Amino acid sequence: MALSKPMRYAIAALTRRAEKVDIKQKYKLVRSFTRAAHPPLLKTSYLPWDHRISCGDHEVPVRIFTPDGALRRPGSLLLFFHGGGWVTGDIDSYSDSCVLMTRMTGCKVVSVDYRLAPEYRFPAGLEDCYAAAQTILQNADAFGAFAEQVTLIGDSAGGNLAAAVSLLARDRGGLVPKRQILLYPSTYNDHNPATSPFASVCTNGQGNMLTAQRVEDYMDLYKSSDADFQNPYFAPLLAEDLSRQPETLVLTAELDPLRDEGEAYGKKIGGAGVRAAVYRIPDCLHGFLSLPGLPLPVRQAYQHINAFLEQKPCAEFHPEKA
Repeated sequence: MALSKPMRYAIAALTRRAEKVDIKQKYKLVRSFTRAAHPPLLKTSYLPWDHRISCGDHEVPVRIFTPDGALRRPGSLLLFFHGGGWVTGDIDSYSDSCVLMTRMTGCKVVSVDYRLAPEYRFPAGLEDCYAAAQTILQNADAFGAFAEQVTLIGDSAGGNLAAAVSLLARDRGGLVPKRQILLYPSTYNDHNPATSPFASVCTNGQGNMLTAQRVEDYMDLYKSSDADFQNPYFAPLLAEDLSRQPETLVLTAELDPLRDEGEAYGKKIGGAGVRAAVYRIPDCLHGFLSLPGLPLPVRQAYQHINAFLEQKPCAEFHPEKA
């Protein structure tokens, strides 16, 4: 169902208000607002378990969520990297999203509290996520999972990190997960409507909550230098070789400026011989999976996620046009 005119006007007004906040100068304020706007509301019948994973000279906090009652998919684990432009978001503000994820999939979920920019710029957050992935893949039984049933999943900047972790694992000779789920991911390096090759940057880059300018601001805060813009671990769509990557599910939102680059990544990885699928959720904004309750688009997204998780690693899973 298309968004109503009143809803579109409300979204445009909220976007104009958000645009008045200079994220480069007020990122700490935006972080505080994000935490306040996403308090944990979903009650659980268990206590999430906080754990720490070693990464060089520091430890990476993770939170482990287990579904209520028996696991519907014993041995399955979703390793989650949150969104927020590499600058905002944490395991607390994404607590409800992870509780819902466990309920909707029947999987254990491990959420990673990676270091944020600009205090810790690229590739700090990526290295934290890589360390978490390798630790869990190498010690899956300690987390109540089977290594072959560990799936990377991330939304927005977290989808970027999931794709980059998989590339890094292959290139470093590490353990590559069997599957990855990229939710409206950032995969490219140019979000200027005048120069981007993707139509969605122009058509959806203003008035739809996440703007093209805000994406550029986030990337400026994330980068260590301009050279990072040409690094495939920074912008995974730039990778020349996408072979030997996990089976991939990409979900995009119709009204998202990142829509086309996410779909392009799914199609490119499928063209490299990797089993992949791409689905576009209609009439949705970037970040729709964090909406409260269970609106239809969220249910649609989880239908695709569950169908993907039920595929055996050896099953045929061909690229599908969005």
